[in-house]
Amino acid sequence: MIKGTLGKTANTVILLIAVLVLNFAMIHVAPGDPVEALVGEMGGATTEQIAELRAQFGLDQPLYVQIGKYLWNVAQGDLGYSYYYDQPVTSLILDRIGPTLLLVTTSLFSAIVIGTVLGVFSAQRRNSLLSHLVTVLSLAGFSAPVFWIGIMLILLLSVAIPILPISGMTSSEVPEGTFWYILDVAHHLVLPALTLGLIYLAFYSRLSRASMIEVLQTDYVRTARAKGLPRRMVIYKHALRNAVLPVVTFAGLQFGQVISGAVLVETVFAWPGLGTLAFDSILRRDTTTLLGILFFSALMVVVMNILTDIVYRRIDPRIKTA
Repeated sequence: MIKGTLGKTANTVILLIAVLVLNFAMIHVAPGDPVEALVGEMGGATTEQIAELRAQFGLDQPLYVQIGKYLWNVAQGDLGYSYYYDQPVTSLILDRIGPTLLLVTTSLFSAIVIGTVLGVFSAQRRNSLLSHLVTVLSLAGFSAPVFWIGIMLILLLSVAIPILPISGMTSSEVPEGTFWYILDVAHHLVLPALTLGLIYLAFYSRLSRASMIEVLQTDYVRTARAKGLPRRMVIYKHALRNAVLPVVTFAGLQFGQVISGAVLVETVFAWPGLGTLAFDSILRRDTTTLLGILFFSALMVVVMNILTDIVYRRIDPRIKTA
């Protein structure tokens, strides 16, 4: 077990280093110059001032030197200094990670739970109206872009029926740290979480339905039925535990995709999270901040894969034996 843990740790470190190098190289090779963008925000600068800025940020050095220094700083926990915001990137990410995690966990957890429930019920009645409805919703969810769903929900629930706020995370008149503040955040969370969750609700309902249909046809389920066990026990104790394994797997693998999808959702709803910060960093050519966000997203994907393995071991005793 120790050997396997050390091997996974080494693979994780190598993977993160590769992500850092590739992201750094691609961003710095891409068109645009962070110093020129910063000078444009300042209203102009002389040639000497531009050269000083480039030297200050280390942009006057060869690319391999910049990559080496960046890797060394990240190893020490330093993600760099933001060109535009004039503060450490780590502080920026810590300030924005809370809203993003709130949005992502709410939408993903809701999609998994509701999608699994819909899939299990529709699998038991494959020719029912609910089963056909799940199929239609899955196709609609796969085909609809997330920003289009967000705009449609705004038109429906904020313009035609004005019951939900259009943008932001809180209202300015609500004092922070009170019970009404929590309710206000939840009120603002509904639209962005619903927008992001609908995409994955369609996926998990379809996935759990297909998995449940396959499990219900296995020998051990037929044996459980032949023994005269109650139908509820056969479904929820014997079949569901194995049918949910693909859902757990894809939930861990898709966590990074949910974060990337949150970029569009946060932009549409002006949600003050990492997605909005990444979008602003791209527009302002704030490469250090963008690199920090990309690294943090990759780190979250790695952590979620590890947690997925742990949950898998808890659900499937065969993995413990192996």
